[in-house]
Amino acid sequence: MKSAILLLLYISTAASFRTGFGLAGQKSHGLSASSSRMQHAARTPALHAERTFPFSKYHGLGNDFVLVNDLDKDAPSLTSEESAKICDRNFGVGGDGLIFAHKSKKDGYDFKMTIYNSDGTEPEMCGNGIRALAQFVVDETGLGDKLPVTFNIDTLAGPILPQVNEDRSIRVDMGYPIFTAAEIPTTLSANYEDGGVVEQTVDVGGGKTVKVSCVSMGNPHCVVFNEDKLIDDEEFNVVGAALESHDVFPANTNVEFVYVDSPSHLTMKVFERGAGPTLACGTGACALVVSAVRAGKIPSAKDGITVTLPGGDLIIHWAGEGEKVYMTGPAVMAFKGEGVVDLVKRGSK
Repeated sequence: MKSAILLLLYISTAASFRTGFGLAGQKSHGLSASSSRMQHAARTPALHAERTFPFSKYHGLGNDFVLVNDLDKDAPSLTSEESAKICDRNFGVGGDGLIFAHKSKKDGYDFKMTIYNSDGTEPEMCGNGIRALAQFVVDETGLGDKLPVTFNIDTLAGPILPQVNEDRSIRVDMGYPIFTAAEIPTTLSANYEDGGVVEQTVDVGGGKTVKVSCVSMGNPHCVVFNEDKLIDDEEFNVVGAALESHDVFPANTNVEFVYVDSPSHLTMKVFERGAGPTLACGTGACALVVSAVRAGKIPSAKDGITVTLPGGDLIIHWAGEGEKVYMTGPAVMAFKGEGVVDLVKRGSK
């Protein structure tokens, strides 16, 4: 068994000296305030209120998350602001998001998932995150010798049911895709028979337009098909950012760029809402497979489609209209640690 790596994370609103060790063992130091703030802090007494929290770091194809076991609590033990600081890759643990497993207030669920993106916003769901959460709860509760195990998880997107298999692959019932424009939501005009948006033209600025297909997997997605090759990184960053916060997406959106390699294989890049470019997006992989079928890019997904993301492959099954989407992929623990939330209150005395 790999030894755990102990991390001490200090989150402070005042000047603080940080000392830590990277994964390679190198010692690093950083002073997190300007000289003027340090002088002000020196003149103003501080009252400290510290608390610690254990965490684990997991990833799904490189889409990485900090996870906290709050199964004995009714709500997350950290705020969205604290979570954003923990996700900072220079001054925190680092991650695409922070996920809590805590009690659900609704009957019939095993527990609830609350997730904060790296910018502190709260998405409805996260496909790679739900796999990481399922594996985390198996590891935390000692269910590893009782596989397969299925959880019914309460999320803002509704009930999600991941199954952790004996080979440690995780198959997730992702529910039904949503196509109605207003429910995604998007203000683009519906051009599909069920009120959906398939390959509608959007102006992204600079005289450039792209065709987008829209779907919700409990969270909004905008899919762009690349005809000749997958979009290059420079254009990806520009167009991805423009679409994520475009006026036609009132709740902002996740953006997937897709190249069709074959009828059973798609390659994608993702610009995630609230996180930017990431190595993988599970709900995005589901959204693009569904969109590829509806746009006529592939004939069917009932036998499974391999989706290659920058971090690896996911397998997506969708039997067609009126059916649920199923995602299969891994989730891996990277390390465990302990964080210290250092809240500083300033006063005159």
